[in-house]
Amino acid sequence: MLNIPFGSTRFCDGVSRRNFLKVGTFSFGAASLTLADVLRAEAAKKAQDPFAPTRHKAIINIFLGGGPPHQDMWDIKTEAPKEIRGEFSPIPTSVTGIQIGETFKRIAGMAQKFAFIRSVVGARGGHDAFQCTTGWPQQSMAALGGRPSIGSVIAKLQGSVDPSVPPFVGLAEKTQHMPWSDAGQSGFLGSTFAHFTPSGPDMANMVLNAANKDHLPDRKKLLSGFDSLKRDIDAAGAMKAADAHTAKAFDVLTSSKLMEALDLSKESPKVRDRYGNGKPYQFQYDGAPTVNEHLLMARRLVEAGARVVTLSFGRWDSHGKNFDLVRDHGSKLDQCLTALVEDLEDRGMLDDVTVIAWGEFGRTPQVNKEAGRDHWPQVSCAILAGGGMKTGQVIGSTDRTGGNAKDRPVGFNDIFATLYQNMGLNPETTTLIDPTGRPEHLTDGHALPELI
Repeated sequence: MLNIPFGSTRFCDGVSRRNFLKVGTFSFGAASLTLADVLRAEAAKKAQDPFAPTRHKAIINIFLGGGPPHQDMWDIKTEAPKEIRGEFSPIPTSVTGIQIGETFKRIAGMAQKFAFIRSVVGARGGHDAFQCTTGWPQQSMAALGGRPSIGSVIAKLQGSVDPSVPPFVGLAEKTQHMPWSDAGQSGFLGSTFAHFTPSGPDMANMVLNAANKDHLPDRKKLLSGFDSLKRDIDAAGAMKAADAHTAKAFDVLTSSKLMEALDLSKESPKVRDRYGNGKPYQFQYDGAPTVNEHLLMARRLVEAGARVVTLSFGRWDSHGKNFDLVRDHGSKLDQCLTALVEDLEDRGMLDDVTVIAWGEFGRTPQVNKEAGRDHWPQVSCAILAGGGMKTGQVIGSTDRTGGNAKDRPVGFNDIFATLYQNMGLNPETTTLIDPTGRPEHLTDGHALPELI
């Protein structure tokens, strides 16, 4: 890690300038490796496939950790008994014939921009993000390191858009129940293709020590420190001895592009107000807060060059006070999700960026004595936008009580096949080589023809 005391260029632990290239490491996942190693791996991949598409497609994957109640959001059961139907009424949307829960007035007003999947099946019942980041059951290929998340797959197959911006970024806040803050594992691909976490040790290894809020007087001093460091190293000729990948690694360590993307103060108050901040945080307990601004940050990261951004929004494990939770979490999601879609469209990005929000399973049809709904892996839901998809429609349905898929069951694997296809990868033919040397398909599902 570098240390700039603003005025003279020194390195922590007495490391000299000629050894500076050894300290710029990223701690992706459980292993530590230099950014130069990552860049070399990406360059090797691009050399193997020089005709890979260069258009920047992206995914923003919003994980609603805890299991959102489908029958209180996109699948209101007006004909069910009150103890199943709950407290919410359906409201009409901008698309004739589609109704959703009354909490989501903004989404209802622009339903033509969304696709609602009411029949997601195949949940294994685990309180984790694994199926929502990989499309596979957690035990699949566990002996070889496990299936990689879509972010790691995209980082492996498509590499960086910009060498100073990681292709895969996880914004998930640290949660007491750790699986809810899993941005997506790299599995058998290894730590080279793990996600970058701005709020974790990755950022500590990327920025200078002086970036710590308690020691940074203002942003100008930090940027001045960057400039001073570059000048001193260039004057010493140290960069001349570095190979191209190490030089790029140093550029990332001293680049402001990623920092700029993470700096929401660069946005106008009007845009920030459109997203809101999701405060006060309620019903958080051991889960994620409702950080509306993470959706704005995700847009900024994609705009800067990230290909996959994942985040965890709220704690939807509503065993008690389910309807109060939905009013709180739902209204905040309603604001920031519509703001994201509008923002992407305003910037001409919506057709290239796929947005999805979903959880690990649904909730019970029956309301319990605590006015809550319990775990229900039999069926759940998802909402999607962008990616050039055919939106303004509902896919699938559930029975009268919302307990099981009635028609058009959609698996996690089918949704991931759609996401991969939106990224320009053929889910039927594209493979990864596992540690045994065998090709592995990205998913065993099929892209949804309704959306493509």
